[in-house]
Amino acid sequence: MSEQDLRVGVIGVGHLGRHHARILAGLPDVHLVAILDIDQPRAEQVAAETGARVETESARLMRTVDAVTVAVPTHAHAAVAEPFLRAGIPVLVEKPIAASLDQADAMLSAAGAANTILAVGHSERHNPAIMVALPLVTKPRFIEVHRLAAFSPRSLDIDVIFDVMIHDLDVVLAIVGSEPVSIEAVGVPVLSDRSDIANARIRFESGCIANLTASRISRERVRKIRFFQRDAYISVDCAAQQVEAWSVTRKPGQPPSIQGGPLDVREGEPLERELVDFVTSVRAGTAPGVDGRDGRRALSLADRIATAIRTTHEKTTA
Repeated sequence: MSEQDLRVGVIGVGHLGRHHARILAGLPDVHLVAILDIDQPRAEQVAAETGARVETESARLMRTVDAVTVAVPTHAHAAVAEPFLRAGIPVLVEKPIAASLDQADAMLSAAGAANTILAVGHSERHNPAIMVALPLVTKPRFIEVHRLAAFSPRSLDIDVIFDVMIHDLDVVLAIVGSEPVSIEAVGVPVLSDRSDIANARIRFESGCIANLTASRISRERVRKIRFFQRDAYISVDCAAQQVEAWSVTRKPGQPPSIQGGPLDVREGEPLERELVDFVTSVRAGTAPGVDGRDGRRALSLADRIATAIRTTHEKTTA
């Protein structure tokens, strides 16, 4: 470790947190100081793999780090992150930002009062394919999203909207740039007592409509987004990190011609790019690619979809 190294801690090293630790341990000019997890054997295993030490108390960790990432279960995000934010220590918290909008607001307030960074782990925004596609999507009129995954026993404290669909809600909000004005949604609990598959149709002030389907009970893995706008169609395969773009050229007196095809995408690990972005923002004191306000907007829209699902269910069972 050199004096210039950014000292980082990872809190929660379950399914995703252990990847935080792996990546941070390998970044140049970053020193992974410590691992903190309520599962001591798991913490010791990840610490041994990364060369970090095991910490058992947040207060002690706070005195030895310049920044932390938080990958604990959603219900604990606010309780774990707030003390660090109040102390002026930058935090990257995994998505969704919190279990409720009140908790998200408290985290934003703590970060604002201490003038520190709050980043949210919406890693799909850092997907190389999404980053290639974003500049091409200017005035979308219709967005079609499919995110299907196999069932996993983790993250069952939240339903598929907050666990899976929220990735795409963040991307759609960033691209459309206007507020949702109406939502129709349906969700079905299949293997758990929460919605395991859901569909939402969102109309925005701009007139754009987004149709999103998310599932965590599918046999196949699909992560695709398609954008339709005047004279253009952009298709993104987030899993394969592939992008196709097609456009229509119109000339007087001639039939329209269609041009396009696959675009070059430099493949990379979205989580690594997310963590590099966080480290860069901490060093430079600049806003991260996805900040706390972005995280709150995605959570707010997810909340509205969940409410729409409950309303639809009440109407159909009345």
